[in-house]
Amino acid sequence: MKPAFSIYRVILVLAFMLTAAFAVGVPVSLANESIASLSQAGNQPTTSVTYTKDIAPILNQNCATCHRPGQVAPFSLLTYRDAANHAEEIAWATSSRYMPPWKAVAGYGEFKNSRRLSDREIALIQEWLNTGAVEGDAADLPPTPEFPDGDWQLGLPDLILKVPQPYTVEATDGDRYQCFVLPLNLPEDLYVRAIEIKPGNYKAVHHANLHQAASDEARRWDAEYPGLGYPCLGENKNHWADIIYMWTPGMLANYLPDGVSSVIPKGSDLILENHYPATANGMTDRSSVGIYLASTKPQKLATKLLFGQYNLEIPPGEPHYKVTATRTIPIDVQVIDVKPHMHFLGREMKVRAILPDGTIEPMISVKDWNFNWQLDYEYSHPLNLPKGTKLEMEAYFDNSSDNPYNPNDPPKTVTWGMYSKDEMCDLYATVMVNNNQEELSRINEFNATVTTEPEMLNASASDPDPAMQLNRTHS
Repeated sequence: MKPAFSIYRVILVLAFMLTAAFAVGVPVSLANESIASLSQAGNQPTTSVTYTKDIAPILNQNCATCHRPGQVAPFSLLTYRDAANHAEEIAWATSSRYMPPWKAVAGYGEFKNSRRLSDREIALIQEWLNTGAVEGDAADLPPTPEFPDGDWQLGLPDLILKVPQPYTVEATDGDRYQCFVLPLNLPEDLYVRAIEIKPGNYKAVHHANLHQAASDEARRWDAEYPGLGYPCLGENKNHWADIIYMWTPGMLANYLPDGVSSVIPKGSDLILENHYPATANGMTDRSSVGIYLASTKPQKLATKLLFGQYNLEIPPGEPHYKVTATRTIPIDVQVIDVKPHMHFLGREMKVRAILPDGTIEPMISVKDWNFNWQLDYEYSHPLNLPKGTKLEMEAYFDNSSDNPYNPNDPPKTVTWGMYSKDEMCDLYATVMVNNNQEELSRINEFNATVTTEPEMLNASASDPDPAMQLNRTHS
């Protein structure tokens, strides 16, 4: 899943920043000032809006998780000088809502830990920039955020699994998906309350998936290839249906609700699938996985439910190509979180649930999809979806030359596939089911019918199965 036209995007962002500087009322003289002069202005209070009183609390709450040393963001925002040196970028990014990354439309699903800034917070940042990026009274400065030891978001894990040795990304013209087997040697089932993936090199890893597989199978695959790990895609080594966790930049790690755990069956190993884009060629990475264990046997089990459209064929030149999918849930579930997923052509996705009594439950809506910010959205309260609930998805793709992220110039027909130049239209949901093997098996069967190839990928849009309505239309 490679970032397309990175140089073009840098130019685009700079152009937007310059445009924003004028659009939001930044004086021309200030827009042309050096950052150094902004820092000097910080010692000359001319406004009631200051860094210490107004801006630091916003940055600490919404930005510091990523904007600190050793993390994925390109610069830190833990001090006044950090913020003053990037004042124009902060003002542009927040006013355009490019930052903080939060793509869920407000009011369509209720989510925890929203990073969406209020209009007042954005206005404060704009006023702070416009009036000279004043530092303010040191007595107003809130404490610098503290982070857990070892840089694990949830603190030190109960179990840490690390890729056996550093891996140097082999040169390629496109994406590289490398799988690393993490042996567990489990004599009994392992109950898990949280998982966290920590890349060894945030500049190298675009995203990572964690899968489980029978130990004899995973280790046999690993032994077939020389060196460290093996290529994940091709040769029937696609672990997609066995995914248990996904990491993308900006994600927040969370515990499952009390009394709920996921299960890793005895005799399993974990497989870490890292996506290294072409820009990572020659870089070295040694990623880790943290496991947080449940102290007691769970009342309910958490598992992944997969839903989407896999019969994709997006014509060249289409700026607003509509894709829909419908599936019916086979058992009662409670949805903990959802994660939309598309590639570079994706623009919008809306998913809703229609309960058996006709009640419509909004699940999530994204109107400004960005491939680089694929986030989990955890509900404020789990959604109760009874057996027979119909999931409906509507998504739009831009396969025109006007899409600056389009990986093909000129545009060409794009179909479903695992690589960035291909496309996807998925929703991953974490759901709770009763702690029994029958219900877990029903969800696994549901997922298997969604992800089976080639049947699904060759399915007709007029598939007669009412539980498998997959449609492709122009709009």
